Amino acid sequence: MENTLGDFLRSRRARIQPEEVGLPAHGRRRVQGLRREEVAQLAGVSVDYYIRLEQGRGGSASDAVLDAVARVLRLDQVEAAHLRSLNRPPKAAADRARGDRRVRPGTRLLLDLMTGVPAFVLGRRMDVLAWNALGDAVNGFSGRAGATAGSPPNQARDAFLDPAARDFYPQWDAVAAETVAQLRRDAGLHPDDPALAALVGELSLRSEEFRRLWADHLVREKTSGVKLLRHPLVGELEFGYETLTVNGSPDQMLVVYTAPPGSPTAQKLALLASWTASGAAHGAAPAPSHGAAPAPLRDAAPAPLPGTAPAPPPPLVRPEAAVRPRPS
Repeated sequence: MENTLGDFLRSRRARIQPEEVGLPAHGRRRVQGLRREEVAQLAGVSVDYYIRLEQGRGGSASDAVLDAVARVLRLDQVEAAHLRSLNRPPKAAADRARGDRRVRPGTRLLLDLMTGVPAFVLGRRMDVLAWNALGDAVNGFSGRAGATAGSPPNQARDAFLDPAARDFYPQWDAVAAETVAQLRRDAGLHPDDPALAALVGELSLRSEEFRRLWADHLVREKTSGVKLLRHPLVGELEFGYETLTVNGSPDQMLVVYTAPPGSPTAQKLALLASWTASGAAHGAAPAPSHGAAPAPLRDAAPAPLPGTAPAPPPPLVRPEAAVRPRPS
């Protein structure tokens, strides 16, 4: 049986050298980083209790114990929250498992009104649930080859399994690490999510890079930063991005890309917007000399309920593979 809590604690104590916490480092050490006995000593708990905690036999530890362990292991705020989730797994909620892909009409309208910036809604498991026209023009969500009937595009699957992702992301290594760290956090919040377990299993089988990063137990929360993209039509794009939680839908995040007015990226974004607006008037957004880009699609198809057949996908005018934007 997998012991995610123990794996996480072992990976974190392996990062810290004894001399960093004031312990002598003489003699040959059989383990990398701190020993379990040293973590227990520094955290002020018995060695037996910490060993049972790392083995998953410690029960629900108190906040004081978890805070002490987090301090010794130098966990940041997101990692400390992840430790609590692993020690006290949230109770599964069937209604949340069914409803986490449903984007409220008000959120969809907000996306439509954000005409000057690329924006999309990211759900659990890094599913892309909805997007606006510019979000599609930049990322190509509606033409995503990996999406199947009844399934939304998935950022993690595309990042690791689509060969074009390495061209789309000039900093693919950083994007890959951030993607896995966000999935790892998601796994701590939803340990009983079968779809998430299936996604992790698929990526582990098909991607050596994913297996290596998943074993590192990195945990991060998507908040804000810089996103570098290499668009097949307009070239290099450098966005700032902000991630906002959708109130009432804690598993959903509104992701917005921004570019300073007058910047090269803003000028290229205006060009993409003009193509999108022109195509919308004729049913598809044209891409110069490369055929037609996909018509704007604002919502991913909802997941079918158990026992029902998935709804057929809407007709799309798909771009040629050589010019289709890849995931963000």
